[in-house]
Amino acid sequence: MNEAIRPAPPVPLQTADIPIVSVVVPTFNERDNVTTLYRRLEAAFKDVPWEVVFVDDNSPDGTWQVVRELSRNDSRVRCIRRIGRRGLSGACIEGILAASAPFAAVIDADLQHDETQLPKMLSLLQSGAAELVVGSRYIEGGSAASFDTKRAGASAFATEIARRALKVEVNDPMSGFFMIRRDRFEQIAPKLSTQGFKILLDIIASAEGGLRTVEVPYTFGSRLHGESKLDSMVALDFLGLVLAKMTNDVVSLRFLMFAMVGGIGLFVHLATLFLGLNLFDMPFAEAQALGAFIAMTSNFILNNFLTYRDQRLKGFAILRGLLAFYLVCSVGLLANVGVAFSVYDQEPIWWLAGAAGALMGVVWNYAISGLFVWRKR
Repeated sequence: MNEAIRPAPPVPLQTADIPIVSVVVPTFNERDNVTTLYRRLEAAFKDVPWEVVFVDDNSPDGTWQVVRELSRNDSRVRCIRRIGRRGLSGACIEGILAASAPFAAVIDADLQHDETQLPKMLSLLQSGAAELVVGSRYIEGGSAASFDTKRAGASAFATEIARRALKVEVNDPMSGFFMIRRDRFEQIAPKLSTQGFKILLDIIASAEGGLRTVEVPYTFGSRLHGESKLDSMVALDFLGLVLAKMTNDVVSLRFLMFAMVGGIGLFVHLATLFLGLNLFDMPFAEAQALGAFIAMTSNFILNNFLTYRDQRLKGFAILRGLLAFYLVCSVGLLANVGVAFSVYDQEPIWWLAGAAGALMGVVWNYAISGLFVWRKR
């Protein structure tokens, strides 16, 4: 009996040569832009072997679905869909570390960066003239004319702070458009923060002058589709990043945010205590307890919205997280008081003992909250 005829195997998609450059594109709600960007990259590189890695933060508009469809027809297109974590810097780090080429570029999906500059940036890296090439709006030939007055002022102010505080000798350290040797990036990656939006500034500051850097001019364009992801939180991220780098990463950006929220909580506590005693004529113990309760609640809300917004709790998880936060802070209060008394016994200086206790409380609350309230699953 003849063996059954087996169907011919499917014809594999045409596979590009091993890529020389990987283009990393962080995305969130960019469904209408990714196909256009893919076509522009294809035109820009022409005969250069390349790949594009879209890192999508589980976009509600289904950006990742569009990218997956592109990848079915072109093996140079890859998609990393992140669930349970958010943030441009973290997306860029994951994308570059997942890249297969020796050179990696970062470009936004909103079509505001000039992809025609990518071959020039690649040539500078290949020649050894640079290890990092930055697309700059603030050198001769570059332009940020599409910025409105408010955004242009904020960008200039942030650039000046970065250059003065961190001794960054780059004209546009806020740029989101750059290309880097992947091996050099991998050396720096452990020092980088996964939070925030200013990945280039973090790379430059973490390298501590160890990267040969060249800037190439480009014109920053206008967004065609979708909405900007920049909001008021970017300013806090930026200031936190600057402070973290000024302390040589002794304290993390997230810890600084957590401590800042704790400072706001102290003000809320004292304000509630004052109102309870003077406006409602409450006994001190009751006013103190109410102040602590309201301060812990406000701290939880702010931390969920700011400090841990890449792991933000939603739905029923908010209630569970709030109860866990109350428990963590209650134990933290005991640690605060215990350390304060211990220090005061050794050196009876009230402000020193109080500061030591407060610091212990913040460290405890931060460490345990990360484990039990906003733990990564």
